[in-house]
Amino acid sequence: MSTVMAGVVGSAITLAAVNYTDTGIGNQVQPQTESATESNSNFVTTPTSTKSTGSIADIIETSSKSIVGITNIQQQSNPFSRSQGNVESGSGSGVIFKKEGQDAFIVTNNHVIEGASKVEVSLYNGEKVDAEVVGADALTDLAVVKIDAVHAADVIEFGDSSILRAGDQVLAIGNPLGLDLSRTVTQGIVSAVDRSISVPTSAGEWEMNVIQTDAAINPGNSGGALINTDGKVIGINSLKISQNGVEGLGFAIPSNEAMPIVNQLIEKGKVERPYLGVSLADLAQIPDMYLDNLPDSVNSGTMVTYVDPNSAAAKAGLHEQDIIVGINGEKVENASDLRRYMYTKLQNGDNVELKIYRDGKQQTLQVALSAANAE
Repeated sequence: MSTVMAGVVGSAITLAAVNYTDTGIGNQVQPQTESATESNSNFVTTPTSTKSTGSIADIIETSSKSIVGITNIQQQSNPFSRSQGNVESGSGSGVIFKKEGQDAFIVTNNHVIEGASKVEVSLYNGEKVDAEVVGADALTDLAVVKIDAVHAADVIEFGDSSILRAGDQVLAIGNPLGLDLSRTVTQGIVSAVDRSISVPTSAGEWEMNVIQTDAAINPGNSGGALINTDGKVIGINSLKISQNGVEGLGFAIPSNEAMPIVNQLIEKGKVERPYLGVSLADLAQIPDMYLDNLPDSVNSGTMVTYVDPNSAAAKAGLHEQDIIVGINGEKVENASDLRRYMYTKLQNGDNVELKIYRDGKQQTLQVALSAANAE
């Protein structure tokens, strides 16, 4: 897996959303849309060839009714009075992927709807309807909202992202720069598969596995669909790299990685991950006075700064100021390494071995992981 570093001088990982107010943050999140199959159960990927089954115009005509705009509406205080009012904070894209009973489900990016007191969906015919947030996951940047099924003209099917190859043609559909340019289509190719990008999220730094494409992805595309030439969604457009002189570096969450998260959000409203029950600080952030007893050979790891008294960590005997340097034989360089290993390779109830340093001496602890929303 190739890793693309976000901290390149002069560049920024940009999440493709349209923000109506300046947040003062250099890295801007930009929304994209994704879609799935209409079904009364969990949706699954559909293996398809990479050969076109119709013209691009035919594909767009079939797909466009399932692409929606999503507006994030937040409460804002009036500085000249004590009243509060709703204001449009930003907008992105979404995809209607499933109808079930009276509900139609839409997948989008978490950063599109995060912080919203109200979510509004703009349909292909210009109609606007209120949506309910079903669930959201900050780490994977995925969210699901639902509307009344009577408003959903069509759904779009997920394809199998595992068969993608560099050079395959793809189409990006979304709402760049806001709803005035709704359901804009751009064409490109898969530039690379299995890229890894370090992305800051509201739940912490996360290394996201993505599809790289040169199809234009702009603010407002977040949560939108990356579609193959069979008209199936194989990625959720999510971010791009912004840098002077750099073009055609857009990224989408692969459909095969998105679907298990989306299924959990529909079923439980959240993603359940193994929970250690500690707060952490990377060793590089710790003052030297707390590291006097640490061997000179130990220059990476993460320090425990708090232990939840009712957590798996407490039951296993983990203490504040313990330094975690390994898990199940894998080296832990920082807190992100620990979270990534836990969230991708472990499940609730698993027993793990932590390699730690306490008062300068190496120890191992056995921990039985429990369940919680996040680390």
